[in-house]
Amino acid sequence: MIKDIILHLERDASRDAVRDFAISTAETFAAHLTGVSEAFTAMVPNYILPDFPANILADLLAESETAARSAIERFEAAAKRSGVSAEARLILQSDFGPPRTFSEAARHFDLSVIMQSDDDRRVNNDLLIEATLFDSGRPLIVVPYTERSGLKLDRIVCCWDGSRAAARAINDALPLLRKANGVELFIVANEKTADEQVLRGADIARHLARHDVKVEVETTPAADVDVANVILSHVADCSASLLVMGGYGHSRLREFVLGGATRGILATMTVPVFMSH
Repeated sequence: MIKDIILHLERDASRDAVRDFAISTAETFAAHLTGVSEAFTAMVPNYILPDFPANILADLLAESETAARSAIERFEAAAKRSGVSAEARLILQSDFGPPRTFSEAARHFDLSVIMQSDDDRRVNNDLLIEATLFDSGRPLIVVPYTERSGLKLDRIVCCWDGSRAAARAINDALPLLRKANGVELFIVANEKTADEQVLRGADIARHLARHDVKVEVETTPAADVDVANVILSHVADCSASLLVMGGYGHSRLREFVLGGATRGILATMTVPVFMSH
């Protein structure tokens, strides 16, 4: 069940499509929506803070707070128009930056909604997405910055390779899969999916059928380095409206960093991506 959703609010009004996407998701599931906006001085490195002029620091925080409050005002107005159950939270300061603060808050929700980074990195949400994926213990939907419509469940493509992350993502996505008009298991055949049972997808298809989700199975061969491009090409070819996939990463200095295929999809995605780790 999806009954409690957290949304990372964008300060730039041109990126409010993520707000509208989250509202449509809340409408679909009759869920409560919480919009979070932060005002931080985290853009100033900690080692500089002691010597940073107090007046400039205060101006930076004031400017950040004004933008954060503006995002909340737009969110509250949009939520009121839609009639969804909603609330806004303003975080003025924290011992940690936005990624950790948001990811820890997301542990108390069923689903997070975050917008993809801009192509030119004018707005960079990569660390926020990474922290929420690996640290929240909850699924998230990453919305393309080009998205202009709400949640659509016409056709959902689920990436399947037999891994723990893929199993977790498909299980977490069950509320969406049940509402979808069509669901497909997409398997990229390479050295990681050499097992015949994985390639058939029969076991996971039977499991989904017991949850009243009927699936088609599509298998395409590709080298490991081409996985992201193959997946995104298939999503475009079959006119999918949502992609479900496990979020892969590896540990580096006690922190997780995105794997190559995951990073590639998040960089060039054209439809919303539902992810779990």
